[in-house]
Amino acid sequence: MEPHQKPDSPAASHSAASAHSGVEDPEQTPRASPVVDKKLLRRVVAASAMGNAIEWFDYGIYGYLASYVGKAFFPAHDSTTRLLSTFGVLAISFAIRPFGGMFFGPLGDRLGRQRVLVLTLTLMSLSTFVIGVLPTYAVIGVWSPILLILARLLQGFSTGGEYGGAATFMAEYAPDDKRGFYGSFLEFGTLIGLSVGASMATLMSTLFSDATVSSWAWRVPFLIALPLGGIGLYLRTRLEDTPIFEELAARGETSRAPFRETLRYWRPILILMGFVLLLNVTDYGILTYMPTYLKDVLGLSEVAGDAIPLAVMVGMMVVIAPIGALSDRIGRKPIILTSCIGSILLSVPLVALMGVKNMAATVAGLMLLALLLVLLLASIASTLPALFPTHVRYGAFAIGYNLSTSLFGGTTPLVVTALITAMHNDLVPGFYMSLAALIALVPLLLMPETAGHSLRGRRDPAATEAASGIFEDGRGVVPNPTVGLAGSEAAGG
Repeated sequence: MEPHQKPDSPAASHSAASAHSGVEDPEQTPRASPVVDKKLLRRVVAASAMGNAIEWFDYGIYGYLASYVGKAFFPAHDSTTRLLSTFGVLAISFAIRPFGGMFFGPLGDRLGRQRVLVLTLTLMSLSTFVIGVLPTYAVIGVWSPILLILARLLQGFSTGGEYGGAATFMAEYAPDDKRGFYGSFLEFGTLIGLSVGASMATLMSTLFSDATVSSWAWRVPFLIALPLGGIGLYLRTRLEDTPIFEELAARGETSRAPFRETLRYWRPILILMGFVLLLNVTDYGILTYMPTYLKDVLGLSEVAGDAIPLAVMVGMMVVIAPIGALSDRIGRKPIILTSCIGSILLSVPLVALMGVKNMAATVAGLMLLALLLVLLLASIASTLPALFPTHVRYGAFAIGYNLSTSLFGGTTPLVVTALITAMHNDLVPGFYMSLAALIALVPLLLMPETAGHSLRGRRDPAATEAASGIFEDGRGVVPNPTVGLAGSEAAGG
C-alpha cells in the first residue's frame, strides 16, 4: 500500500485489484509518487497557479473592459459591431493556441516542464502588457487593430503551452492520494486572476467617468500584467523540475520525437477534448461572457453587471479546494458526471431564471450555474494529466486541451453574442451550454477513473501503446484504460 494511503481510497481498491490480476512488477518501481515536503509543495502550488492567474487576469480585464477596448481599436459607430470585433480578436487569439500547445508541450516532454513554463509565463505577461501601451485607432488608424491582433496572437501562442505544463507540473509534484486537493489550486489561480482582473475593471468604472476610462484608465489593468509576471518568474525560477520527470530523464527515457509519440495517444486525447469541451463552454460562457450578457442583454447597470459575477467567483473560491479534496475520496468521475448531467438538464432553466427581472433570481441562477462549473474546475488538473504516461504527458495534455479550447472556448462569447443578435432569444447561453454537455457526456462516460493512481513509471521503449492498447507504467504491462470497456480503471502512467 502506498504511503499515507487510506485503505478505502480509490488507489487502495486498485491495488487490491492488481494483486488479484496476476500482473507482476519486474522492476519493483515504487508506485507512490516521490515524497515532497509541504513547504516545497506550497511553492509549487504558488508557482503553477500564478501562471494560470495571469492568463485569466488577462481574460478578465479583456472581457470586462471589452466595450472600452472596442472603442479604442475599432472605429464602428454601432456598439454591437464593436463588441463583435472585440470578441472576434479574442477568438482569433484562441485559434493559434493549438500551435502553441504543439510547440511548447512536446518541448516540455523533451527538455523539462520548468524551463518551458518560465518561457510561456514571460511571453504571456509581455503580450498583455503590450496591449496597455498600444496607440488607438484615432492615432495610427488601421495599424491599431492590427497590432492588437498581433499581441493577442502572441498571448494565445504562449498560453497554448501554459496550462498543460502547469497542470502537469503540479500533478507530478503532488502526492497521489491528495492530487485532487492540490490540483484544485491551479483553478483557484484561475478564479483569483479573473477576480482581480474583474475587480480592477469594476474599480475603473467606479472611480472614473466613462470618458476617462475610455481615454486612458482602461490601460492600467493591462500594464499591471508585467509586475505580476515578474512575481511568477521569481517563483518558477526557484524550483527544480518535477521528481517524476527527472527520474525519467536520469534513465534516458525522455522522448526524442515527442510530437510523433504524443499522437499515438489519440484515444485519451479525444477523451480529454470531450472534458474540455464542456469545461470551456461553461467556463468562458459564465466567467468571461456573463458580465457582458448581464449588462447588454439583461440590461443591468455597469456596476451590477460587474459585481454579481465577481461575488459568484468569490463563492467558487471558497468551495473549490474542498471539492478537490472530495474527489480524492470518492473519485473524479462522480463529480464530473454530476456537473455534466446537471448542465444538460439545468442550463436553460437557470439562464431563464437569471432573466426574470429580479435581482435575487439573477444572482441565484448565476450561482447555480457556477456551482456546476466549479465541479469541473476542481477536478481538471488532477484528472487529465493522469490519462497519459510521463514521456508524453505535457504534450498530449497541451495539444488536446488547446485544440478543444480553440474550437469551443474562446469562440463562446463571439458565437453566443452573434446567436442572440440573430435569433433574438436571450436563452441562447443556456442552450449552448446544454448542447456542449450533451456532446461531452459520451467521452466523460468513457473516461477512466484516475483518483489515487500513480503518475510515476517507466517508459515502454517500443512505444506501441496506441496500436496495442497497452503501456508500461512501472508495475508491468497493464491494459490501457482508454481502450475497451468504459468502466475500466486507469493504470496511471
